[in-house]
Amino acid sequence: MDSMTGAPSALEAADRLCRACVDLLGVDGASISVADGLTTQGTFGSSGPLSRRLDEYQFTFGEGPCLDAVRSGVPVLASDLSAFEEARWPAFRDAVLGAGISAVFALPVGSGRPFGALDLFNKRRGPLTESELDGGLLAAELAAVPLLEMMGATREMADSAEGELGWDQLASLERVEVYQATGMIIAALNVSADEALIRLRAYAYARGMTANDVAWQVLDRTVDLNDDGWGGAGREGDDDGG
Repeated sequence: MDSMTGAPSALEAADRLCRACVDLLGVDGASISVADGLTTQGTFGSSGPLSRRLDEYQFTFGEGPCLDAVRSGVPVLASDLSAFEEARWPAFRDAVLGAGISAVFALPVGSGRPFGALDLFNKRRGPLTESELDGGLLAAELAAVPLLEMMGATREMADSAEGELGWDQLASLERVEVYQATGMIIAALNVSADEALIRLRAYAYARGMTANDVAWQVLDRTVDLNDDGWGGAGREGDDDGG
């Protein structure tokens, strides 16, 4: 995993690590998610656009192996998403299968209390070999290093010009467009923040999109928030939790 050496930023180091996983472990894709166990906060690194999109599905649907791995602190392995008995994440499973991925392996990042996960994606069904799993676990350990460095540097240099790059990198992990779009939905439909996010996710799910895709449409005003697909306006007072 020497490919991380000399990376100009923590995010680039994470992308390089994901690409190394594809090259060395024989998987078809990899991504690193930052998560708190309830939802993914952002994609820290990926081997390519498809892997990044697969990670976004976990945020859109609020379910997936990454979240389970962060909650439990142990690897979550799904070697055949098409199996009848595989019913842990129905929405995520259908979307991933639709993208041509048949197996997902989520490995927690961070010892003690994980703060993310390395997801490995395979087009073919079947488990990882022992050596592939060992390599994946090593990669998950390495993934913690650039993320912790970035977060630490961001905190330490918050008040200096040198900290601007750290803040920019950390901010890029946040799904800013989703929260901006949520604000527009709150204003247009008179609903609470939680309800606005639920509606955004539901709209995305019904159309086979990610929450990020829909958020950009809302921000670009290419969707009509008064359309029936958004569920109509809330009652007076719904926006303040009443």
